[in-house]
Amino acid sequence: MKILRMAWRNVWRNRRRSLVTIAAMTLALSVMVLYSAMVEGYMQGMERNLLALELGDVQIHHPDYQDDPSLYARVRGAAAIVDALSAIGYPAAPRLLGGGLAAARQASAGASLRGIDLTRDADVSDIGKHVMEGRWLDASDPAGVVIGRRLAHTLGVELGDELILLGQAYDGSMANDLYAVRGILHGISDGTDRAGVFLTAVAFREFFAFPDGAHQIIVRRPDALHDLDTVAARTGEVAQGMRVETWRQIVPILASMLDSARGLIVFVFLIVYIAIGILILNAMLMAVFERIREIGVLKALGVSPLQVLLLMASEAAIQTLIALCLGLAIAAPGLIYLRDVGIDMGAMGGMSTMGVAMDPIWRAVITPASFSQPIVTLLVIVGIAVLYPAIKAATIQPIEAIQHR
Repeated sequence: MKILRMAWRNVWRNRRRSLVTIAAMTLALSVMVLYSAMVEGYMQGMERNLLALELGDVQIHHPDYQDDPSLYARVRGAAAIVDALSAIGYPAAPRLLGGGLAAARQASAGASLRGIDLTRDADVSDIGKHVMEGRWLDASDPAGVVIGRRLAHTLGVELGDELILLGQAYDGSMANDLYAVRGILHGISDGTDRAGVFLTAVAFREFFAFPDGAHQIIVRRPDALHDLDTVAARTGEVAQGMRVETWRQIVPILASMLDSARGLIVFVFLIVYIAIGILILNAMLMAVFERIREIGVLKALGVSPLQVLLLMASEAAIQTLIALCLGLAIAAPGLIYLRDVGIDMGAMGGMSTMGVAMDPIWRAVITPASFSQPIVTLLVIVGIAVLYPAIKAATIQPIEAIQHR
C-alpha cells in the first residue's frame, strides 16, 4: 500500500477541515517564533544593560563593603589588581563610591557619588554612551558632572547649571564644592536615575580627600564563552583577601528571574500548542469516524494495523509539514523587521524591570532556539494528539467497522 499517496489524498478529502487545522498550526508556530525572539531580545537587552552599564560580570570589594557600604572600606592596591587582571585578559576598572547631598536652587536630594577612571572604565562599561543630553565626563573638565535624569528633574537643573555637592570627607571634615552639569543620562536603573552623580576619579578624590585605593573594581569577561564562575575564581586568585562576587551573586533575584523567564517560554509554548493539539485530536477523530467503514474494508483486504497507524500518522505529518513551511515563511519578515527596527517603547516611558531600565527600542534577537523550541514543541504536541485516533483506527475490528453505521 502506498501510504504517503493515500495520506495525501485523505488530507484533501475534507479540504475545509484540513485548511483550518493547517491554518491553526501555522498561526501558532509563527506567533511562537516571534514571541520567542522578542522574549530573548528582552532578556538579552536587560542582561546587557545590567552588565555593561551597572554591574560588570564580576565585582571586587573590601570584605566588609557589601554588608556595610562605607567610604573607609576600600580595596587597597586597586591599581595593581586592575593591572594584573588586564594582564591575564580580563578588562577591569576601579570605581570610587560615596554618598552625599546634591542641591540646586531651592531643591536638594540624596546623591550617590561615583568616581570614574575615564581611561579604564571605557573598557568595562558603556555608560559613557548613554548620555541623553550633553556630554560624558572629560578629564579636562574636573568640575563637570553627569547626573541621572530623575535627579535632574528633582533638582530642576539643566545642562550648564550649577550643582552643589555636600558630604563628609575621608578625614572627617566637611566636603563641599560647586560643579557644573555637563551631561544627563538616559534611564540606567532606578538608583542611578534618582541619585547618580558621576565625577572623574580625580575630582572624587579631591572632594572626599580620599587616598589611594577604590571601593569597587568592575571586571568583564573577554566574551560570553568564558565561564562566569571560572572568571570569578581567577579574579579571586589575583585579588586575594578581597570579596569577589559574580553579578549573579550580587543580584540573585534578578538572575533567577532571567533564568525563569527563559523557562517560561516553553511553558507558554505548551499552553498555546495544547489548544492546537485539541483541535488536531478532534480533526483526526472526526476523520477516523467518517472513514471507519473504509478502514474496516482496508483491514479486511489485508492491511495491517501498523500500516493503518502509519497512514493516520502520515496524514498528520503532511499537515504539520505544510504548517511548518507556511509558519516559518510568515514569521521570517516579522523577525527581520523586529530585529532591525524593533518596537519603540519611548512613547510608553520606556521599560524597566526590577529597577533595570531597558533600551527604548525593543528588538528581537534571533537564535537557533527561536526556531527549534517552537518547532520541537509543536511536533511533540501533534505527535501526542494524533496518537489516540491512530491507535483507535489501527485496533478497530474489520467486521465491526464494516457494519458500523
